[in-house]
Amino acid sequence: MDQDVAALIAPGIRPDWLEPPDLAVAREAQIALAARVVREDAHPPVRLLAGVDISSQRFDPEGRIWASVVVLDWPGLAVVARASAMARATIPYIPGYLGFREVPALLAAWARLAVKPDLVLVDGHGIAHPRGFGIATHLGVVLDLPTIGVAKSPLVGRPEAPLGEEPGAAQPLLWKGRRLGTVLRTKRRSNPLYLSTGHRVSEAGAVRWVRDCLRGYRLPEPTRQAHLAANEVRRAALAGSLPAPPAGPAG
Repeated sequence: MDQDVAALIAPGIRPDWLEPPDLAVAREAQIALAARVVREDAHPPVRLLAGVDISSQRFDPEGRIWASVVVLDWPGLAVVARASAMARATIPYIPGYLGFREVPALLAAWARLAVKPDLVLVDGHGIAHPRGFGIATHLGVVLDLPTIGVAKSPLVGRPEAPLGEEPGAAQPLLWKGRRLGTVLRTKRRSNPLYLSTGHRVSEAGAVRWVRDCLRGYRLPEPTRQAHLAANEVRRAALAGSLPAPPAGPAG
């Protein structure tokens, strides 16, 4: 692991939990680290927030993953900084374990970021996961960072009741009798989003922040910008253009 990345890791996290040799250790890591999740609002006043996303080709023989972090000011949501990185996956594509494939690239991008945000919206699940440890929680606990899971499809659970068609309609996301998050319709005639606590953000706080970051699209602006950036970096790399841009103010 790069020294700049290693310096970011929260204390007490074993190296084999970051890069597990097999799925048994990966599962052990998820269960152990899920116990560290803080499900209450425990973050500073938000002046900057970020979106993170990855882009990849599922059957890429090289297992390349491009990650982008885009920082926006609050409340204006203007892009102020971005950083990207590429890493090669060390485990296969297995639903429920995607954090181990994707978080290393996100950590590399985070290390390049010149301006660190107060809160991060992650394209993926938080605690709405079979072991309470989706990628938003994974990233949040590893960095001890306030995060929110903003997923485009469910991994586990279903809405408590039919979801209305109007933007703003919401229902609890339930699984095995427990509430894991919220299903939120953000745009008419669009599929809903599945929101959940990542780390150091409450369920109510997660919903509030996502609502406040909507700007007429299905995705909240932070993850929408990160999605665009990650795809742009991947396309440029595959086209033979320059690799991921260095960290710094957005141009």
